[in-house]
Amino acid sequence: MSQHEKAQHPEDLTRLFVRYANAGDAEGVASLYEEDAVMAYPPGHQTVGRAAIRTLWEKVLANAPRFEPEPPLPTLVSGDIALTSTPPKDGTGARAQVVRRQPDGTWLRLLDQPEFMTPDTARTTG
Repeated sequence: MSQHEKAQHPEDLTRLFVRYANAGDAEGVASLYEEDAVMAYPPGHQTVGRAAIRTLWEKVLANAPRFEPEPPLPTLVSGDIALTSTPPKDGTGARAQVVRRQPDGTWLRLLDQPEFMTPDTARTTG
């Protein structure tokens, strides 16, 4: 894997995701995940492992989607584990990630729930 900027704080992961995704850099996006990370995407499925996450993002980024930064909700930290989340700009649901501090002090995503619909949202959009 080539050299990519590492997250020094849990909140950096979202900023770096937007940077790499908008650059079409699936390898960069995958570098934000632990080797055995689990991503709840596509909807209703799980993508397991950094290599599979990279392959998924190669397909998604081939369509050149644009991602906008979303203001983070307060991060919850307990030792080397943190919960990060952002509310989508359209106000539907939430995004949440469990991240873990690495031995070098940087942070990587362990669990990623990029789309989570609230029961009220699912009823109105579903």
